[in-house]
Amino acid sequence: MKYSYIKPRKKHVLSSELQLLFSFFSITLFMLFITYLFLVFKDYRFIQNTQEIVEKRAELESGIINMKAQITFIEKEVLLCERINTKNTVLKDSIANLFDLVPQRITLSEASLLKNGLILYGITPNKDVYNFMLQAPLRSIFHRTYSSFYPAPNGWLKFVSTNYIDEDELELELEPQMIDKKEEESDNEN
Repeated sequence: MKYSYIKPRKKHVLSSELQLLFSFFSITLFMLFITYLFLVFKDYRFIQNTQEIVEKRAELESGIINMKAQITFIEKEVLLCERINTKNTVLKDSIANLFDLVPQRITLSEASLLKNGLILYGITPNKDVYNFMLQAPLRSIFHRTYSSFYPAPNGWLKFVSTNYIDEDELELELEPQMIDKKEEESDNEN
Protein backbone atom coordinates (compact mmCIF):
# COMPACT_ATOMS: atom_id res chain seq x y z
CA MET A 1 0.00 0.00 0.00
CA LYS A 2 1.14 3.37 -0.95
CA TYR A 3 0.65 6.32 1.13
CA SER A 4 1.94 8.91 -1.29
CA TYR A 5 1.14 9.70 -4.89
CA ILE A 6 4.62 10.97 -5.70
CA LYS A 7 7.71 9.02 -6.04
CA PRO A 8 10.10 9.52 -3.13
CA ARG A 9 13.32 11.34 -3.82
CA LYS A 10 16.65 10.04 -2.79
CA LYS A 11 18.19 12.07 -0.06
CA HIS A 12 21.91 12.77 -0.31
CA VAL A 13 24.24 13.79 2.44
CA LEU A 14 25.34 16.69 0.28
CA SER A 15 22.54 18.52 -1.32
CA SER A 16 23.01 20.39 -4.57
CA GLU A 17 23.13 23.69 -2.70
CA LEU A 18 25.90 22.39 -0.45
CA GLN A 19 27.75 21.00 -3.44
CA LEU A 20 27.54 24.40 -5.12
CA LEU A 21 28.71 26.09 -1.92
CA PHE A 22 31.66 23.66 -1.55
CA SER A 23 32.62 24.10 -5.18
CA PHE A 24 32.68 27.92 -4.77
CA PHE A 25 34.73 27.57 -1.57
CA SER A 26 37.13 25.15 -3.23
CA ILE A 27 37.54 27.42 -6.27
CA THR A 28 38.13 30.39 -3.95
CA LEU A 29 40.67 28.44 -1.88
CA PHE A 30 42.38 27.25 -5.05
CA MET A 31 42.60 30.84 -6.34
CA LEU A 32 43.96 32.03 -2.98
CA PHE A 33 46.54 29.23 -3.00
CA ILE A 34 47.58 30.09 -6.58
CA THR A 35 47.83 33.78 -5.60
CA TYR A 36 49.94 32.85 -2.57
CA LEU A 37 52.27 30.72 -4.74
CA PHE A 38 52.54 33.58 -7.24
CA LEU A 39 53.44 36.06 -4.47
CA VAL A 40 55.98 33.65 -2.96
CA PHE A 41 57.56 33.17 -6.40
CA LYS A 42 57.64 36.95 -7.00
CA ASP A 43 59.19 37.50 -3.56
CA TYR A 44 61.84 34.86 -4.30
CA ARG A 45 62.62 36.46 -7.69
CA PHE A 46 62.76 39.91 -6.07
CA ILE A 47 65.28 38.66 -3.50
CA GLN A 48 67.35 37.02 -6.27
CA ASN A 49 67.28 40.20 -8.36
CA THR A 50 68.29 42.25 -5.32
CA GLN A 51 71.24 39.93 -4.66
CA GLU A 52 72.29 40.07 -8.32
CA ILE A 53 72.11 43.85 -8.29
CA VAL A 54 74.18 44.00 -5.08
CA GLU A 55 76.78 41.66 -6.63
CA LYS A 56 76.88 43.70 -9.85
CA ARG A 57 77.22 46.89 -7.83
CA ALA A 58 80.12 45.39 -5.86
CA GLU A 59 81.78 44.29 -9.12
CA LEU A 60 81.28 47.74 -10.63
CA GLU A 61 82.66 49.45 -7.53
CA SER A 62 85.74 47.22 -7.59
CA GLY A 63 86.06 47.93 -11.31
CA ILE A 64 85.82 51.66 -10.62
CA ILE A 65 88.50 51.38 -7.94
CA ASN A 66 90.74 49.46 -10.37
CA MET A 67 90.10 52.03 -13.10
CA LYS A 68 90.91 54.89 -10.73
CA ALA A 69 94.14 53.12 -9.77
CA GLN A 70 94.96 52.64 -13.46
CA ILE A 71 94.12 56.28 -14.20
CA THR A 72 96.38 57.39 -11.34
CA PHE A 73 99.15 55.13 -12.63
CA ILE A 74 98.73 56.45 -16.18
CA GLU A 75 98.73 60.06 -14.94
CA LYS A 76 101.96 59.37 -13.05
CA GLU A 77 103.42 57.77 -16.17
CA VAL A 78 102.37 60.79 -18.25
CA LEU A 79 103.98 63.16 -15.74
CA LEU A 80 107.11 61.00 -15.75
CA CYS A 81 107.17 61.00 -19.57
CA GLU A 82 106.68 64.76 -19.63
CA ARG A 83 109.44 65.19 -17.07
CA ILE A 84 111.80 62.92 -19.02
CA ASN A 85 110.91 64.65 -22.28
CA THR A 86 111.51 68.04 -20.68
CA LYS A 87 114.80 66.86 -19.19
CA ASN A 88 115.88 65.42 -22.52
CA THR A 89 114.95 68.58 -24.39
CA VAL A 90 116.70 70.78 -21.84
CA LEU A 91 119.73 68.50 -21.81
CA LYS A 92 119.87 68.37 -25.61
CA ASP A 93 119.58 72.14 -25.90
CA SER A 94 122.08 72.62 -23.09
CA ILE A 95 124.61 70.30 -24.70
CA ALA A 96 124.13 72.00 -28.05
CA ASN A 97 124.61 75.34 -26.32
CA LEU A 98 127.59 73.94 -24.44
CA PHE A 99 129.34 72.91 -27.64
CA ASP A 100 128.48 76.31 -29.09
CA LEU A 101 129.97 77.97 -25.99
CA VAL A 102 133.26 76.07 -26.09
CA PRO A 103 135.77 78.77 -27.02
CA GLN A 104 138.36 78.29 -29.73
CA ARG A 105 141.18 78.29 -27.19
CA ILE A 106 139.74 75.18 -25.43
CA THR A 107 139.82 71.89 -27.29
CA LEU A 108 137.51 69.04 -26.28
CA SER A 109 138.92 65.58 -26.87
CA GLU A 110 136.01 63.55 -25.50
CA ALA A 111 132.53 64.08 -24.08
CA SER A 112 130.70 61.30 -22.24
CA LEU A 113 127.02 61.69 -21.52
CA LEU A 114 125.77 59.94 -18.37
CA LYS A 115 122.25 59.37 -17.11
CA ASN A 116 122.40 62.45 -14.91
CA GLY A 117 125.66 64.04 -15.89
CA LEU A 118 128.37 64.88 -18.40
CA ILE A 119 132.12 64.21 -18.41
CA LEU A 120 134.34 66.39 -20.59
CA TYR A 121 137.98 65.75 -21.48
CA GLY A 122 140.04 68.43 -23.15
CA ILE A 123 142.98 70.79 -23.28
CA THR A 124 143.06 74.44 -22.13
CA PRO A 125 145.87 77.01 -22.15
CA ASN A 126 145.38 77.77 -18.42
CA LYS A 127 142.89 77.44 -15.57
CA ASP A 128 141.59 81.00 -15.92
CA VAL A 129 140.51 80.50 -19.53
CA TYR A 130 138.72 77.30 -18.52
CA ASN A 131 137.09 78.83 -15.43
CA PHE A 132 135.77 81.91 -17.23
CA MET A 133 134.97 80.48 -20.64
CA LEU A 134 133.69 76.95 -19.94
CA GLN A 135 133.06 76.35 -16.26
CA ALA A 136 130.61 79.26 -15.89
CA PRO A 137 128.17 77.87 -18.51
CA LEU A 138 128.59 74.37 -17.03
CA ARG A 139 127.62 75.62 -13.56
CA SER A 140 124.50 77.27 -14.96
CA ILE A 141 123.40 73.94 -16.47
CA PHE A 142 124.51 71.36 -13.89
CA HIS A 143 124.01 71.31 -10.13
CA ARG A 144 127.46 69.90 -9.27
CA THR A 145 130.64 70.54 -11.27
CA TYR A 146 134.11 69.17 -10.52
CA SER A 147 137.28 69.85 -12.52
CA SER A 148 140.73 68.26 -12.46
CA PHE A 149 143.77 69.63 -14.30
CA TYR A 150 146.92 67.78 -15.44
CA PRO A 151 149.93 69.29 -17.19
CA ALA A 152 150.32 68.42 -20.86
CA PRO A 153 153.74 67.99 -22.56
CA ASN A 154 153.26 71.20 -24.61
CA GLY A 155 152.73 73.40 -21.50
CA TRP A 156 148.96 73.53 -21.67
CA LEU A 157 146.68 71.80 -19.16
CA LYS A 158 144.61 68.71 -19.74
CA PHE A 159 141.31 68.78 -17.86
CA VAL A 160 138.61 66.38 -16.82
CA SER A 161 135.31 68.04 -15.96
CA THR A 162 132.58 65.96 -14.31
CA ASN A 163 129.16 67.59 -14.09
CA TYR A 164 126.03 66.18 -12.45
CA ILE A 165 122.36 67.04 -12.30
CA ASP A 166 120.77 66.15 -8.94
CA GLU A 167 117.50 64.21 -9.33
CA ASP A 168 116.16 65.50 -5.99
CA GLU A 169 116.54 69.11 -7.06
CA LEU A 170 114.85 68.38 -10.38
CA GLU A 171 111.89 66.87 -8.53
CA LEU A 172 111.70 69.95 -6.32
CA GLU A 173 111.80 72.17 -9.41
CA LEU A 174 109.10 70.16 -11.20
CA GLU A 175 106.84 69.63 -8.16
CA PRO A 176 105.23 73.12 -8.28
CA GLN A 177 104.49 72.56 -11.98
CA MET A 178 102.73 69.25 -11.20
CA ILE A 179 100.69 70.91 -8.43
CA ASP A 180 99.64 73.68 -10.83
CA LYS A 181 98.59 71.10 -13.45
CA LYS A 182 96.52 69.16 -10.89
CA GLU A 183 94.80 72.38 -9.77
CA GLU A 184 93.98 73.23 -13.39
CA GLU A 185 92.56 69.74 -13.97
CA SER A 186 90.41 69.94 -10.84
CA ASP A 187 89.15 73.39 -11.91
CA ASN A 188 88.32 72.02 -15.37
CA GLU A 189 86.38 69.09 -13.87
CA ASN A 190 84.25 71.46 -11.76
